Amino acid sequence: MSRTTTDTEPTQSPPADDHAFFGQPRGLMTLSGLEVWERFSFLGMQAILVLYFADTVARGGMGMEAGTAASVSAAYGTLVYLVSVAGGWLADRILGSYRAVLYGGILIACGHYAMAVPTDAMTWTGLGLISAGTGLLKPNVAAMVGKLYRTDDERRDAGFALYYMGINIGAFLGPLVTGWLGDHASWHWGFSAAAVGMTLGLIQYVLGRRHLIGRRHGAEFALSPRSMRRAVRLIVTGAVVVAAVATGLSLAGWLTMGRFVDVLTVASVIAPVVYFVVMFRSRQVTAEERGRLRPYVVLFLASVVFNFILFQAYSTMMLLASTNARTEILGFHFPAGWYASALGAFEVALAPVVAAVWARMGPRQPHASNKIAIGVILGGLSFLLMVVPTSGHSGDTYRMAAWWIVGSYLLLGLGDILLETSGMSASTKLAPKAFAGQTMALWFLSLALANGIQAQVVKLYGEVSNPAYFGVNGAIAVVAGVAVIAAAPWLRRTMHPVH
Repeated sequence: MSRTTTDTEPTQSPPADDHAFFGQPRGLMTLSGLEVWERFSFLGMQAILVLYFADTVARGGMGMEAGTAASVSAAYGTLVYLVSVAGGWLADRILGSYRAVLYGGILIACGHYAMAVPTDAMTWTGLGLISAGTGLLKPNVAAMVGKLYRTDDERRDAGFALYYMGINIGAFLGPLVTGWLGDHASWHWGFSAAAVGMTLGLIQYVLGRRHLIGRRHGAEFALSPRSMRRAVRLIVTGAVVVAAVATGLSLAGWLTMGRFVDVLTVASVIAPVVYFVVMFRSRQVTAEERGRLRPYVVLFLASVVFNFILFQAYSTMMLLASTNARTEILGFHFPAGWYASALGAFEVALAPVVAAVWARMGPRQPHASNKIAIGVILGGLSFLLMVVPTSGHSGDTYRMAAWWIVGSYLLLGLGDILLETSGMSASTKLAPKAFAGQTMALWFLSLALANGIQAQVVKLYGEVSNPAYFGVNGAIAVVAGVAVIAAAPWLRRTMHPVH
């Protein structure tokens, strides 16, 4: 594209008469389609990743202990969300949203193709590429959706609802395909399907790029040429130094997989602490905004507790389903990986119902903090439910009915709808004006911290009894949700203008 076109493009306003996609702009179809395939590949791969880690080498797996497999899988999630913070900055300052998403998608596809090669080295290479690619893609797609609408466009909320439905459709379909291939062919065939899915998403993204109003090749808040060259040099140099140090420590036998997981956990704790300290001490934050930050810390921690449970839908719950749950419903047999699809299916089905209930209740609906608290409690109950079928067995050879796992995912899916929608909305309203553009980064840090904590706690899976593991973790989440409800009077008073 010529420089003239690029320069004039940002001045274009989204046309109010573009109703080509269910009454929404055409660009929403492009971005929703990309997210369908990105979630298809990401969650399709994640549904079988922990099973691949835990499977025996003779069966094509990596032969890890159950707790280690869950810990490494959680560490991968930690890395993805830590990198997402940098991905948002790169798009704003250097690449621009369109190119950040494009390059991220290419890295993700390359990572999945690498994992299709049945060697340990290619598995770790692939996970590294997927982490980097998701970090570029994930934080910037939602921003591009927002650019499709004028500020006063009443279709915005409905458009985001369609967009999130696309995410959940991908979350539903991905595990169905990868789970079947992993069970009937090999784990690496499942990873291949994820690669094909991401490739299809990229193709339709490029073909539909002309509908992405406001797209530009340059960054929206680009650094000066001198600063950009310096930033690129620092990024490249830093990457090379980190890779060299990591390789050296690994060859010396110090950087083991366990220590790498521990390093990521420490990073996931330090990053949000630093972020909050900077915001609380910043001179650009007014006293009123600082007052709103305090309740946001509570909501941030609530998100961490809930997502600590949610992310285990793809780790400990998958392991439990593969070893101690029947893989048949009404006489129909299915792979254990298909359980992960239940979560996406419930969210697709329940999201419109929840939206309709809130619309019907109008001003009588619960405060945002109570919605978040209920979501956390439902997450805890999803784990407490698993205490019942895992109790009273003399050994580990029992098989629970499939409905127990499905019921747990139903509670978890409903909790996710309540927490994520209210949490993201509250985040954008409570963030200080000087840090408004980094709201998504802070939310991703709550997901990174949840995964970082999970990477340590799941090491106990298989070491303690299943009733104790699910019971204690579930109870902690319920207590945390009740604590948020108890703090509701203070939260309502300090969270203005959030209702």
